[in-house]
Amino acid sequence: MNTPVPSGGERINVSEHFTTLETYDVRFPTSRHRHGSDAMNPFPDYSAAYVEITTSAGRQGFGLAFTVGRGNDVQAAAIEALRPLIVGRDVAEVLGAMGAFARTLTGDSQLRWLGPEKGAIHMAAGAVINAVWDLAARSADVPLWKLLADLEPEQLVELVDFRYLRDALTEQDALDLLRAARAGREQRELELLARGYPAYTTTPGWLGYDDETLARLSREAVDEGFSLIKLKVGGNLADDVRRLAVARAAVGPNLPIAVDANQIWGVAEAIAWMDALRPGNPYWIEEPTSPDDVLGHAAIRRAVAPIRVATGEHGHNAVMFKQLLQAGAVDVVQIDACRVGGVNENVAILLLAAKFGVPVCPHAGGVGLCEMVQHLAMFDYLAVSATWEGRVIEYVDHLHEHFVEPATIVDGRYATPRGPGGGARMHPESIAQFGYPDGAAWRTEALVGAHAAGIDGMDQA
Repeated sequence: MNTPVPSGGERINVSEHFTTLETYDVRFPTSRHRHGSDAMNPFPDYSAAYVEITTSAGRQGFGLAFTVGRGNDVQAAAIEALRPLIVGRDVAEVLGAMGAFARTLTGDSQLRWLGPEKGAIHMAAGAVINAVWDLAARSADVPLWKLLADLEPEQLVELVDFRYLRDALTEQDALDLLRAARAGREQRELELLARGYPAYTTTPGWLGYDDETLARLSREAVDEGFSLIKLKVGGNLADDVRRLAVARAAVGPNLPIAVDANQIWGVAEAIAWMDALRPGNPYWIEEPTSPDDVLGHAAIRRAVAPIRVATGEHGHNAVMFKQLLQAGAVDVVQIDACRVGGVNENVAILLLAAKFGVPVCPHAGGVGLCEMVQHLAMFDYLAVSATWEGRVIEYVDHLHEHFVEPATIVDGRYATPRGPGGGARMHPESIAQFGYPDGAAWRTEALVGAHAAGIDGMDQA
């Protein structure tokens, strides 16, 4: 069964086809001031393997895959490998069957060998799929959250590949969830437009910040209305105990403080470390161990309760999320707009989380992630979970100026996007300036050489 996506009516030309897929290696020198620093990534350069697709009618869609520097060229090459699977295809045919189209990218019999459904090639498929959804939303002249929320339950179910999920979520389960969520949707949309979506901020808590910066930014987060802040942990236990105490003193006893280990620990180490942090009353521990270790997460969750366990930003695919939920290994599901196979697979993950009654608090610590994932959370509120209780979207106050429609925070909440598309479109000037290695931001031999050698290039320059 085809599931037509609104695509602009008379603007569709029956002979319109995809003509180009262009990729760009865009890197921002965030390592200079240790923005984004954590236990696993002490000197990240937030980067985007950026993709633009164009049709014969001149319409465009934009997507990206997020990385933290070296290897962004590998990610861009993976996107390039998908060009033959989209260029030349009929636009109306693709937009009329987005589930089938997504499966051609994630299930290609040869490229699939590089995953399957994980790693750079799966993220590449997600970038292209997201770009096509961006084009669809632009064609319908609506934001992506609205395009998705207005689809019928049957259309949404058709987007999902249930092959590996039916032992936890069937098509009928999904239909029942989506139909139940239609009650009160109009009122929720009015509230979403009026109030925006709850946010939390990681801006105060980068591991490379000193205590003075941590305290100042934590106080500012309270003043700006954020309902939760997050600290990176896992570098040094004594430092983490001190830093959590600094943040707690800055925000008071009641504001939730989450902590994020970015996969640095083994299971026993995670349990011991969190026991030491208990006096600071952490709200959740994020990525306490390997993102692939389902049973390890379950053991940690049992041991550290009532501290919550959150994970998902490095979850390869919907199967990983299914197993985490089936094993009772997670209290908070964290989707990422760019890690899995695009919008389609994130719809599947949202449905899984709703089936198991686990809240979704999206990951957005990276370039373009805030702009993109807000659409998925808002769609979830309108059409899947029908609630934002216990749910917040991560916000990081970096690099938004490079996007045509930057994510905006008002009183600690994401302002609901009103413009068309999915949020990934970057300014051409930013692509030119931060294109690697020839952009103006990288155009010194010392900087590029240090970066390539694995040195904190900006500090060396």
